[in-house]
Amino acid sequence: MRSVRARAALGATVVVAVALIGAGLAVLLVLRANLTDQAGLQAEVVAREVAGQLALDVPYDRLETHDEEDHPVQVTDEDGRVVAVSKDLEAISGTGTDQVAPVPSPAAGGPTGSGGDDDGDDGDDSAPGRGEVDSGDPDFGNGTATVDGDTADYRFASVRATTSAGVTLTVHAGAPLAAEQEAVGSVRGAMLIGLPVLLLVVAGVTWLVTRRALRPVEGIRREMAAITASEDLSRRVPEPGSRDEIARLARTTNETLTALEASVDRQRRFVADASHELRSPIASLRTQLEVGAAHPELLDVPGAVADTVRLQALATDLLLLARLDAGERPGRTTLDLGALVREEVAQRTGDPVVPTVSVPDSGVFEVVGSRGQLARVIGNLLDNAERHAHSAVTVSVRGGRGGVVVAVTDDGAGVPPQERERIFERFVRLDDARSRDEGGAGLGLAIARDVAVRHGGRLSVDGAREGGARFELWLPPAG
Repeated sequence: MRSVRARAALGATVVVAVALIGAGLAVLLVLRANLTDQAGLQAEVVAREVAGQLALDVPYDRLETHDEEDHPVQVTDEDGRVVAVSKDLEAISGTGTDQVAPVPSPAAGGPTGSGGDDDGDDGDDSAPGRGEVDSGDPDFGNGTATVDGDTADYRFASVRATTSAGVTLTVHAGAPLAAEQEAVGSVRGAMLIGLPVLLLVVAGVTWLVTRRALRPVEGIRREMAAITASEDLSRRVPEPGSRDEIARLARTTNETLTALEASVDRQRRFVADASHELRSPIASLRTQLEVGAAHPELLDVPGAVADTVRLQALATDLLLLARLDAGERPGRTTLDLGALVREEVAQRTGDPVVPTVSVPDSGVFEVVGSRGQLARVIGNLLDNAERHAHSAVTVSVRGGRGGVVVAVTDDGAGVPPQERERIFERFVRLDDARSRDEGGAGLGLAIARDVAVRHGGRLSVDGAREGGARFELWLPPAG
């Protein structure tokens, strides 16, 4: 089944069916047990009544039983011989013997003597000269009996009695199970008729309720299909007014579409900006090569080399950004950030503005990450500071705010407060930077922040006391 509604309706129907069948079987079992116990109690009463007469030495042929058609009685001796049966009993089963014809018992010979009075005696069964009735729980069993041509099922109770002569007899008395069978049959029939109807109602109600509940989902699906067909990421799926899971699904879908739209727009701007940035050095290099081909003496080799280096640096930046956007995870190497800063500064001895390093000798500033990427961050910050500094660049490393902080300060013009977040966007250069920078593409700070964030850190900019900009890189400590 591909339909959620069909699966929900089928599942609900199956669950209800199992529950109803289980409950119905339990009801039938309890009902049958109760009615069977009632029939057993009736049989026990009759059996004890007959056993009491035997204990009073009432003769076998003068035993009295009420409702002989409903309560057949069979009396057997210790050897299992039938010594007495109720009137019109033609066949019996379930009592240990199926004999219904009394056989004279040599041991008993039939109760006789002073106790053979029909009226009996209401005195104590255990009185001297009297027999007794077993007071224990009787034995029960099911069987059949044919009385005056009618065969039916009965619940039999077996009670033992001892005559005054010491003869032990067993009275088997039955109570009909017709009422139990009729009641159980009626309940079972009602269940067999009502169960399918109830299941149809459950299936129908579940189908309608599920259909109504999933209607917003169908609306979301149709809108998503339309968005996919039109490739218009500015569209949004309808959000129902409810506060249930479907409403949260719609809101999450719209949030995903918003993030996807922003990602696609960012990618488009990235491609457009990259194409624009690549166009200038490529055009310059082509022009120089064409001139050199026509007039070798006019070939500007240093300019061609500079343009090639610029293209190489730009391609490297674009490749790194592509890897970061693809979710490349940084390495897990433990390194000393203070030593890394010293190494980066040591490579800039020939720069116009040589950075001043301030790293405490007693401190160990270990972080976990990619050595190459973190060196790139520090290098980009130094490049940016040297590009805007008038005469001084300072680099310091210290512990602070539960991590390691690298601060790069210059004495340049600084960054206006309203531009301090914008400069971390890709291909963004402020107007003064555009006028002074001949090689930057506006990717250095964007790369630095992306790498810092992926290492669990932060990169921010603020004003310096010297009047320039102060960039702070914070990274969590190792361990």
